[in-house]
Amino acid sequence: MPNDKLTDAISSHVACVLKEEREKRDLSLKMLAKKSGISRQTISYVEQEVQSPSLDTLLRITSALGVDLAKIIARAQKRASKKSPPAAK
Repeated sequence: MPNDKLTDAISSHVACVLKEEREKRDLSLKMLAKKSGISRQTISYVEQEVQSPSLDTLLRITSALGVDLAKIIARAQKRASKKSPPAAK
C-alpha cells in the first residue's frame, strides 16, 4: 500500500505525543498505569513503539491523561505530514 509509510509515521508520532502528554502532566509510568488500569510495561512499550496499542488501550491512556484521542491523532498526522521525525526515544 502506498500509505504504509505515512501510517507508520503517524503511529510513531502518536507514541511520541502520548509520552509528551504524560510528561507534561508530570506523571510517571507507574502513576499513569494506575490511573488507566494498564500495566506500566504496556505503556512503556507503547511509548517506545515496541507494541502497537489497541483502540481500547489508546482510549484508556488518553482518558487517564484527560486528552481527546482524536486530538492526539490529529497532532500526529500533522507532524507526519510535515515529515518531521519523531522525537528521540
